[in-house]
Amino acid sequence: MSSAQDCLAEQEHDGEWVRQTVENHAALVNRIARHLLARMPANVQIDDLVQSGMIGLLDAARKYDESKGASFETYAGIRIQGAMLDEVRKGDWTPRSVHRKSREVAKAIQQVESRTGRHADDKEIAAELGTDLKSYFRILHDSIGTRLFSFDELTEAPDSAFEIVDGDAPDPLDAFQQSRFRRDLAKSIDGLPEREKLVLSLYYDEELNLKEIGAIIGVSESRVSQIHSVAALRLRSRMSDWI
Repeated sequence: MSSAQDCLAEQEHDGEWVRQTVENHAALVNRIARHLLARMPANVQIDDLVQSGMIGLLDAARKYDESKGASFETYAGIRIQGAMLDEVRKGDWTPRSVHRKSREVAKAIQQVESRTGRHADDKEIAAELGTDLKSYFRILHDSIGTRLFSFDELTEAPDSAFEIVDGDAPDPLDAFQQSRFRRDLAKSIDGLPEREKLVLSLYYDEELNLKEIGAIIGVSESRVSQIHSVAALRLRSRMSDWI
Protein backbone atom coordinates (compact mmCIF):
# COMPACT_ATOMS: atom_id res chain seq x y z
CA MET A 1 0.00 0.00 0.00
CA SER A 2 1.36 3.43 -0.93
CA SER A 3 2.00 6.16 1.63
CA ALA A 4 -0.96 8.11 0.21
CA GLN A 5 -3.22 5.10 0.69
CA ASP A 6 -1.86 4.63 4.21
CA CYS A 7 -2.67 8.26 5.00
CA LEU A 8 -6.19 7.93 3.58
CA ALA A 9 -6.83 4.75 5.55
CA GLU A 10 -5.58 6.42 8.74
CA GLN A 11 -7.87 9.41 8.16
CA GLU A 12 -10.85 7.10 7.61
CA HIS A 13 -10.00 5.20 10.81
CA ASP A 14 -9.68 8.44 12.79
CA GLY A 15 -12.96 9.71 11.37
CA GLU A 16 -14.77 6.55 12.41
CA TRP A 17 -13.28 6.74 15.92
CA VAL A 18 -14.43 10.35 16.26
CA ARG A 19 -17.94 9.47 15.07
CA GLN A 20 -18.29 6.54 17.46
CA THR A 21 -16.82 8.51 20.36
CA VAL A 22 -19.28 11.37 19.84
CA GLU A 23 -22.20 8.92 19.66
CA ASN A 24 -21.07 7.07 22.78
CA HIS A 25 -20.70 10.24 24.86
CA ALA A 26 -23.83 12.13 23.82
CA ALA A 27 -25.34 11.35 27.24
CA LEU A 28 -22.41 13.17 28.88
CA VAL A 29 -23.38 16.33 27.02
CA ASN A 30 -26.98 16.10 28.25
CA ARG A 31 -25.86 15.47 31.83
CA ILE A 32 -23.55 18.50 31.86
CA ALA A 33 -26.21 20.67 30.20
CA ARG A 34 -28.83 19.81 32.84
CA HIS A 35 -26.31 20.38 35.60
CA LEU A 36 -25.43 23.87 34.33
CA LEU A 37 -29.04 24.78 33.54
CA ALA A 38 -29.92 24.65 37.23
CA ARG A 39 -28.11 27.95 37.84
CA MET A 40 -28.83 29.70 34.56
CA PRO A 41 -31.60 32.27 34.02
CA ALA A 42 -34.86 31.07 32.49
CA ASN A 43 -34.04 32.44 29.05
CA VAL A 44 -31.12 30.02 28.67
CA GLN A 45 -32.55 26.94 26.94
CA ILE A 46 -31.21 23.43 27.41
CA ASP A 47 -31.26 22.83 23.64
CA ASP A 48 -28.77 25.68 23.19
CA LEU A 49 -26.48 24.21 25.83
CA VAL A 50 -26.69 20.74 24.29
CA GLN A 51 -25.95 22.08 20.81
CA SER A 52 -22.85 23.96 21.95
CA GLY A 53 -21.85 21.01 24.14
CA MET A 54 -21.94 18.66 21.16
CA ILE A 55 -19.54 20.99 19.36
CA GLY A 56 -17.26 20.82 22.41
CA LEU A 57 -17.52 17.01 22.41
CA LEU A 58 -16.61 16.85 18.72
CA ASP A 59 -13.64 19.13 19.33
CA ALA A 60 -12.55 16.93 22.24
CA ALA A 61 -12.81 13.77 20.15
CA ARG A 62 -10.62 15.28 17.44
CA LYS A 63 -7.95 16.60 19.81
CA TYR A 64 -7.81 13.91 22.50
CA ASP A 65 -4.46 12.21 23.03
CA GLU A 66 -4.60 9.30 25.45
CA SER A 67 -0.81 9.38 25.86
CA LYS A 68 -1.20 12.54 27.99
CA GLY A 69 -2.72 10.48 30.82
CA ALA A 70 -6.19 12.03 31.21
CA SER A 71 -9.25 9.86 30.54
CA PHE A 72 -11.36 10.90 27.56
CA GLU A 73 -14.41 11.58 29.74
CA THR A 74 -12.41 13.93 31.97
CA TYR A 75 -10.93 15.76 29.00
CA ALA A 76 -14.25 15.89 27.14
CA GLY A 77 -16.10 17.13 30.21
CA ILE A 78 -13.86 20.19 30.37
CA ARG A 79 -14.28 20.86 26.63
CA ILE A 80 -18.05 20.38 26.75
CA GLN A 81 -18.63 22.64 29.75
CA GLY A 82 -16.28 25.26 28.32
CA ALA A 83 -18.17 25.28 25.03
CA MET A 84 -21.48 25.71 26.85
CA LEU A 85 -20.21 28.59 28.97
CA ASP A 86 -18.69 30.25 25.91
CA GLU A 87 -22.07 30.08 24.17
CA VAL A 88 -23.81 31.68 27.15
CA ARG A 89 -21.19 34.44 27.32
CA LYS A 90 -21.61 35.39 23.67
CA GLY A 91 -24.76 37.27 24.51
CA ASP A 92 -24.67 39.51 27.56
CA TRP A 93 -28.28 38.94 28.57
CA THR A 94 -27.63 40.18 32.10
CA PRO A 95 -28.71 43.80 32.77
CA ARG A 96 -25.93 46.16 33.80
CA SER A 97 -27.72 46.75 37.08
CA VAL A 98 -27.22 43.07 38.00
CA HIS A 99 -23.49 43.31 37.29
CA ARG A 100 -23.29 46.46 39.40
CA LYS A 101 -25.21 45.00 42.32
CA SER A 102 -23.14 41.81 42.27
CA ARG A 103 -19.98 43.89 42.50
CA GLU A 104 -21.53 45.81 45.39
CA VAL A 105 -22.24 42.56 47.26
CA ALA A 106 -18.65 41.36 46.76
CA LYS A 107 -17.38 44.71 48.02
CA ALA A 108 -19.72 44.63 51.02
CA ILE A 109 -18.47 41.15 51.94
CA GLN A 110 -14.88 42.37 51.72
CA GLN A 111 -15.59 45.42 53.89
CA VAL A 112 -17.43 43.47 56.59
CA GLU A 113 -14.80 40.76 56.77
CA SER A 114 -11.94 43.28 56.83
CA ARG A 115 -13.65 45.08 59.70
CA THR A 116 -14.69 42.05 61.75
CA GLY A 117 -11.98 39.53 60.89
CA ARG A 118 -14.52 36.74 60.34
CA HIS A 119 -17.03 35.48 57.77
CA ALA A 120 -19.72 38.02 56.91
CA ASP A 121 -23.21 36.58 57.32
CA ASP A 122 -26.31 37.47 55.29
CA LYS A 123 -27.63 40.03 57.77
CA GLU A 124 -24.29 41.83 57.96
CA ILE A 125 -23.92 41.92 54.17
CA ALA A 126 -27.45 43.26 53.74
CA ALA A 127 -26.82 45.92 56.41
CA GLU A 128 -23.56 46.94 54.70
CA LEU A 129 -25.51 47.34 51.47
CA GLY A 130 -28.13 49.40 53.27
CA THR A 131 -30.95 47.06 52.28
CA ASP A 132 -33.19 44.40 53.81
CA LEU A 133 -32.69 40.65 53.58
CA LYS A 134 -35.44 40.21 50.99
CA SER A 135 -33.80 42.66 48.61
CA TYR A 136 -30.38 41.14 49.30
CA PHE A 137 -31.59 37.63 48.48
CA ARG A 138 -33.13 39.00 45.29
CA ILE A 139 -29.68 40.26 44.28
CA LEU A 140 -28.22 36.81 44.94
CA HIS A 141 -30.93 35.22 42.82
CA ASP A 142 -30.36 37.63 39.95
CA SER A 143 -26.60 37.03 40.05
CA ILE A 144 -26.95 33.30 39.33
CA GLY A 145 -25.10 32.43 36.14
CA THR A 146 -24.19 36.02 35.31
CA ARG A 147 -21.42 36.76 32.89
CA LEU A 148 -19.78 38.85 35.60
CA PHE A 149 -18.70 35.86 37.59
CA SER A 150 -19.13 32.14 37.79
CA PHE A 151 -17.28 29.62 39.89
CA ASP A 152 -16.34 27.80 36.68
CA GLU A 153 -14.54 30.87 35.37
CA LEU A 154 -12.35 30.96 38.45
CA THR A 155 -11.37 27.32 37.97
CA GLU A 156 -10.87 27.42 34.21
CA ALA A 157 -7.05 27.59 34.28
CA PRO A 158 -6.32 24.44 32.23
CA ASP A 159 -4.10 21.64 33.29
CA SER A 160 -0.82 21.61 31.41
CA ALA A 161 -1.67 18.22 29.90
CA PHE A 162 -4.64 19.75 28.15
CA GLU A 163 -2.55 22.66 26.90
CA ILE A 164 -0.06 20.20 25.42
CA VAL A 165 -2.90 18.39 23.64
CA ASP A 166 -3.64 21.70 21.90
CA GLY A 167 -0.05 21.86 20.78
CA ASP A 168 1.01 25.02 22.58
CA ALA A 169 3.57 24.83 25.35
CA PRO A 170 2.69 27.22 28.19
CA ASP A 171 4.83 30.29 28.74
CA PRO A 172 6.95 29.81 31.92
CA LEU A 173 5.58 33.03 33.42
CA ASP A 174 2.01 32.03 32.62
CA ALA A 175 2.59 28.61 34.18
CA PHE A 176 3.97 30.25 37.31
CA GLN A 177 1.00 32.61 37.53
CA GLN A 178 -1.46 29.75 37.02
CA SER A 179 0.24 27.81 39.77
CA ARG A 180 -0.03 30.77 42.14
CA PHE A 181 -3.63 31.35 41.09
CA ARG A 182 -4.63 27.76 41.82
CA ARG A 183 -2.83 27.90 45.16
CA ASP A 184 -4.60 31.13 46.15
CA LEU A 185 -7.96 29.85 44.91
CA ALA A 186 -7.60 26.60 46.87
CA LYS A 187 -6.73 28.63 49.96
CA SER A 188 -9.76 30.90 49.44
CA ILE A 189 -12.10 27.94 48.98
CA ASP A 190 -10.71 26.25 52.08
CA GLY A 191 -11.39 29.45 54.01
CA LEU A 192 -15.09 29.56 53.12
CA PRO A 193 -17.75 28.83 55.75
CA GLU A 194 -18.30 25.08 56.07
CA ARG A 195 -21.78 25.10 54.54
CA GLU A 196 -20.59 27.01 51.49
CA LYS A 197 -17.66 24.63 51.03
CA LEU A 198 -20.05 21.69 51.29
CA VAL A 199 -22.43 23.13 48.68
CA LEU A 200 -19.56 23.79 46.24
CA SER A 201 -18.16 20.30 46.81
CA LEU A 202 -21.51 18.58 46.29
CA TYR A 203 -22.26 20.66 43.20
CA TYR A 204 -18.88 20.62 41.44
CA ASP A 205 -17.21 17.46 42.73
CA GLU A 206 -20.20 15.16 43.29
CA GLU A 207 -22.23 16.80 40.47
CA LEU A 208 -25.47 16.82 42.46
CA ASN A 209 -28.24 19.20 41.47
CA LEU A 210 -29.56 21.93 43.76
CA LYS A 211 -32.58 19.90 44.85
CA GLU A 212 -30.40 16.93 45.83
CA ILE A 213 -28.03 19.18 47.75
CA GLY A 214 -30.95 20.77 49.57
CA ALA A 215 -32.16 17.35 50.68
CA ILE A 216 -28.71 16.53 52.06
CA ILE A 217 -28.18 19.73 54.05
CA GLY A 218 -31.84 20.19 54.98
CA VAL A 219 -32.72 23.43 53.17
CA SER A 220 -34.82 24.40 50.17
CA GLU A 221 -33.53 24.39 46.59
CA SER A 222 -33.74 28.19 46.49
CA ARG A 223 -31.67 28.43 49.68
CA VAL A 224 -28.98 26.21 48.11
CA SER A 225 -28.95 28.62 45.17
CA GLN A 226 -28.45 31.54 47.57
CA ILE A 227 -25.60 29.74 49.36
CA HIS A 228 -23.92 29.01 46.03
CA SER A 229 -24.24 32.63 44.94
CA VAL A 230 -22.84 34.12 48.13
CA ALA A 231 -19.98 31.59 48.07
CA ALA A 232 -19.12 32.70 44.55
CA LEU A 233 -19.27 36.38 45.49
CA ARG A 234 -17.27 35.73 48.66
CA LEU A 235 -14.60 34.09 46.51
CA ARG A 236 -14.72 37.06 44.16
CA SER A 237 -14.09 39.41 47.05
CA ARG A 238 -11.16 37.33 48.30
CA MET A 239 -9.68 36.84 44.81
CA SER A 240 -10.13 40.48 43.80
CA ASP A 241 -6.42 40.93 43.07
CA TRP A 242 -6.65 38.19 40.43
CA ILE A 243 -10.01 39.24 38.98
